[in-house]
Amino acid sequence: MRFNTASLKQSLERSPLLRLLAAGILIVFITLLLREANSGAQSAPDYEVGSAGQEVIVEILSGESGSEIGRKLESLSVVKSSAAFFRVAVADSRSQRIAPGEHRIETRIPARVALEQLLDPSRIPNLIVVKDGQRLSEISESIINFGIGKVELEKSIRNVFPPEMFKSKNIEGFLYPAQYSFNKSVDSDEILSAMLNRFVSATKDINWSNERDFTPFEIMVIASLVQTEGTPDVFGKVSRVIYNRLEKRMPLQFDSTVHYALERRGEIRVSLVDTKVKNRYNTFVYPGLPPGPIGSPTKPAIDAAINPEVGNWLYFVTVSPFDTRFTNSYDQFLEWKSEYKRNFKAGLFE
Repeated sequence: MRFNTASLKQSLERSPLLRLLAAGILIVFITLLLREANSGAQSAPDYEVGSAGQEVIVEILSGESGSEIGRKLESLSVVKSSAAFFRVAVADSRSQRIAPGEHRIETRIPARVALEQLLDPSRIPNLIVVKDGQRLSEISESIINFGIGKVELEKSIRNVFPPEMFKSKNIEGFLYPAQYSFNKSVDSDEILSAMLNRFVSATKDINWSNERDFTPFEIMVIASLVQTEGTPDVFGKVSRVIYNRLEKRMPLQFDSTVHYALERRGEIRVSLVDTKVKNRYNTFVYPGLPPGPIGSPTKPAIDAAINPEVGNWLYFVTVSPFDTRFTNSYDQFLEWKSEYKRNFKAGLFE
């Protein structure tokens, strides 16, 4: 028997009820297909909680992908399947911070637990941690504490440079925030190279073009300010304030740049005397961007520096922890600043 498609088409065109029924059948069919695909993705073999075996040493190489790490974990019986680990890693942005080097990991554990153990600093021997927004001077202190001589490190700092596209000979801002594990035989050149390579890996897919034609180096300066002045939830707004103030030729007047100029960390406020210090990084005195990054930004801060949120804000103030407010009104800014001072005196920032 032949199936008359033309007749069916004519019937559908004449009957709204038939069209509705056909659409419903199609939706159900697609839903079942998606549910089946999702079920397949969720059914990757995984160990149950409570089945952990002895620990093994897992060496993660610089630049390894989630799927490569997953296969390595499966071959060592850490996870039951590489697919289970890959699924967990893709869903958790922290997986990008797995440190190259050796990790002490239990065997026969769920993929989720494997990721947590890979991120656990206590399971990483010979660890150097570069924190978000950390300065070169602070990173250098960690490297020296690791066992590298100060003279050796200072020589390496003078002889290594950021990628050529940034046209800079200063690595401030380019040692990417992450956990790094090294053998004790490592030298300072290898440590700095690993941190620079991590920056290259983290930013390899970035398109550095932006609405103001800032150079990649200038974007890194903005990103370092965004990282230091804001929290991830407001990175885009802080970036827009920078863009707007520069466009209006207003000084940035960021406390963080004064703290950097004075080589100070941990203080929230700056004094009137501080804001008058003669240093090119002091954005109260000198217009425009500071001459270089004031710390190492993360990729989200770099992304925000390239693509700021849309808004007309010129001012922002953190009134209390996790409460940063933005406005284009100077009077509103002063009102919020008074609220901040009251909260500061009340000890909310301690």
